[in-house]
Amino acid sequence: MSETNNNIGLKVGLGILLTLFLVTAFYTSKLYNEKKETEATLVKEKKQVMNDLNIMAKQYDDAIGENDIANDKLVEARERIQGLMDSLKVSQNSVGSLWRYKKKYLALQEEMDDLLVENDRLKVENELLATSLDSTQIQLVERSAFTDSLLVQNTELADVVKDAGALQTIGLKGYGVIERSSGKQIPTERARRSDKLKVCYTVAKNILTDAGDKELYVQIIDPRSNVLGANNQVEFEDQVLNYSLISRFNYENRNLNICEFVAPAGDDKFEKGRYIVNVFNENILISTSEFSLK
Repeated sequence: MSETNNNIGLKVGLGILLTLFLVTAFYTSKLYNEKKETEATLVKEKKQVMNDLNIMAKQYDDAIGENDIANDKLVEARERIQGLMDSLKVSQNSVGSLWRYKKKYLALQEEMDDLLVENDRLKVENELLATSLDSTQIQLVERSAFTDSLLVQNTELADVVKDAGALQTIGLKGYGVIERSSGKQIPTERARRSDKLKVCYTVAKNILTDAGDKELYVQIIDPRSNVLGANNQVEFEDQVLNYSLISRFNYENRNLNICEFVAPAGDDKFEKGRYIVNVFNENILISTSEFSLK
């Protein structure tokens, strides 16, 4: 009887040991697989952070390459990104380490957004300063209107007065703008950042033009040859004109600065490429210009 009990006890003990062994083996295998999955996930996320940093570095390279004189702030930010990339390459694949690099990346992303907006603003402002030369052109337009009035000796008086009294525009310029919620507008050359297109020009002083309410047709053509804005039509005898908007104003026989805006259709973004801006007085093209968005 005692020997039988001993055999039973031995079998129970062996069963318990076998169960413990199997349980231990199961959990060991599970922990090993979880470790491998974690390591694979960390390697994948590390590659993603490195890819994001490479994209950011390329954007800085493009912005720096657009200027003849390098922007010191952009160069310094580009060097910080390179340093972070070099450090990430030799870093350990740990959750804590990867989280620190992600935080640094997000901080650099926010800094880059501000720097690129500032860079775009400075570039557009420099271009706008160049239009100060238009003051000489304004004087020439005024003198031309006076000279035209003297040509009645050899031409039909009515035709000359009509031509000399036509509205003329100068300094036509178009560019993209970022529109803040406060209403502040920041010039930009980047298509994806542009909330609206801004078109500005000056209606030149002309003493031969009757004062009062006037209108000009503004036509903005995108890189795909589409007319932006309202894209309505107006007929002039045998000619049809597609226009983006009608610029209406009160003319008082003196120089008048005018700016108009065109937004993209629906949720669409503006295309990258060359844009053409035309201004018509009825069916007569009186001014044209072009600009590019990147």
